[in-house]
Amino acid sequence: MIFEVWAPKATAVEVDVLGGRRSMSAGEGGWWSAEVAEAGHGTRYTFVVDGDGPYPDPRSRRQPDGIFGPSAVYDHARFTWSDHDWKGRDLRGAVIYELHVGTFTAAGTFEAAVERLEHLVELCVDFVEVMPVAPVPGKRNWGYDGVDLYAVNETYGGPDGLKSFVDACHRAGIGVILDVVYNHLGPSGNFLRPFGPYFSGFKGSYWGEAVNLDGPGSDEVRRYFLGNAVQWLRDYHIDGLRLDAVQAMHDRRARHLLAEMSEEVDALACSVGRPLSLIAESDLNDPHMVRSLDAGGLGMTAQWDDDVHHALHCAVSGESHGYYADFASLSALAKVLTSGLFHDGSYSSFRGRTHGGSFAGVPGHRLVAFLQNHDQIGNRPAGDRLPIAALKLGAGLLLTSPFTPMLFMGEEWGARSPFLFFSDHVEPELRESEGARREREFDGFGYVWDAPDPSEEETFLRSKLDWSEVKEEAHWSLLCWYRDLIALRKALPELSDPRLERVRVEVDALGKWLVMWRGTLAVSVNFAPESVTVPLSAGTVLLASDEPVVADEEGLRLPGQALVICRATSR
Repeated sequence: MIFEVWAPKATAVEVDVLGGRRSMSAGEGGWWSAEVAEAGHGTRYTFVVDGDGPYPDPRSRRQPDGIFGPSAVYDHARFTWSDHDWKGRDLRGAVIYELHVGTFTAAGTFEAAVERLEHLVELCVDFVEVMPVAPVPGKRNWGYDGVDLYAVNETYGGPDGLKSFVDACHRAGIGVILDVVYNHLGPSGNFLRPFGPYFSGFKGSYWGEAVNLDGPGSDEVRRYFLGNAVQWLRDYHIDGLRLDAVQAMHDRRARHLLAEMSEEVDALACSVGRPLSLIAESDLNDPHMVRSLDAGGLGMTAQWDDDVHHALHCAVSGESHGYYADFASLSALAKVLTSGLFHDGSYSSFRGRTHGGSFAGVPGHRLVAFLQNHDQIGNRPAGDRLPIAALKLGAGLLLTSPFTPMLFMGEEWGARSPFLFFSDHVEPELRESEGARREREFDGFGYVWDAPDPSEEETFLRSKLDWSEVKEEAHWSLLCWYRDLIALRKALPELSDPRLERVRVEVDALGKWLVMWRGTLAVSVNFAPESVTVPLSAGTVLLASDEPVVADEEGLRLPGQALVICRATSR
């Protein structure tokens, strides 16, 4: 086989393989190569650059001994797929389920996650979104400290484990979205620097040094990330990518990397004959992100929508600290349900400036909305989740909204386990400073920071889901509520209609109730602990979170903290 590596400034590069170093030949564009006929699938190897090293391959497909060990040759063609009938799944009309492989099950592996797919089938979700799987330091991590971006974390099951998981999901009728991080690399085990100008030389974000997307030598750096995106979609049969914090991708070129990626992925979709999605996490509130390439946009299929989360969270929790301050009233919730965003050019008190642009004309399915996700739970000091009563109301609004809804693992039954921030850095200075670094990151967010040590194994173990909870009456009841809401969303076209201009919202001046109109369907919510009367002439009640619901001459009377979906007209 032929070993190749890009090292444009090197004067000598060697591959250390099969017990000895072999000189590599310089080629065009800074690429070096060497043919080693006796090497094959599973062969361990490293590179030595100008006498320094050994280093793993920047494009390593497998790191069997972790991020500090050698790379291993991995032949994608050796895996036997059984998803030949899989035609893919479009994001439109879909429900997404986010999970972290290490805490989704007790074993924390792809194999164990496959055993829980029947639960997701019965829940009727369309996609699972898997948090990053690139190799990380130690045995536990959220995944955003990844290095060796072409490889798969061995503690989860390595590349074959991921393929088996995707294959099983497709057989179950579920698409797979993979969370990838292209705005920075982890601080430990990142060996890209000796090979070439992968970094810009300045701190690009709170999380690390900026990746070189627009400086000298950046053509090949861009191809590194474009090739990585294509690998997941082509070789692992992944159906879409969630791109982490794209606002931290510093790219001043005339054509942004995201636009290039969108073009590459569109071409690949034509080749593989199935839809492929790119979902950006962006806090810019910029409609340019999801506009098509031919309209001058970046061509993202969708983007995460934190504004919907903030408004829903405030309405069901009563919190108003930090960045929640602007979202504390029901009028904010009404705005996001009808406009997609709250900060669409409005003043953001948290940022101290105006923020965002209008998403008028953008269909709601291009906005991925959620009541909970890994960030919004895990960025709280105690990693605490919403209680069951709040989840009932929030889920009722989320799953009848015009957006693409996303659930976070365990939310559907009101899991009591927290989702804490955890890591397992090898270097003592990183390990000992992680808690303090995390506290600094959230300075000004309005929390009293009393978080457990991220480096302690117990922090990780506490974050694992306890599947036995599902059998308890209150949790089972909530799970049935989520199942019914998703089933109703899929049965009634009004509830998946993405046209924001067709959504109407009425709110009570005293902040007790809200009605969201989806055609002739009224989604009525009482946020107050006492019963209220909503001015509706109700017809058939389709779904109710609580009983009794009484319709009389004054309107629809709702119990305290209840949500009702019915055919109705305004009074």
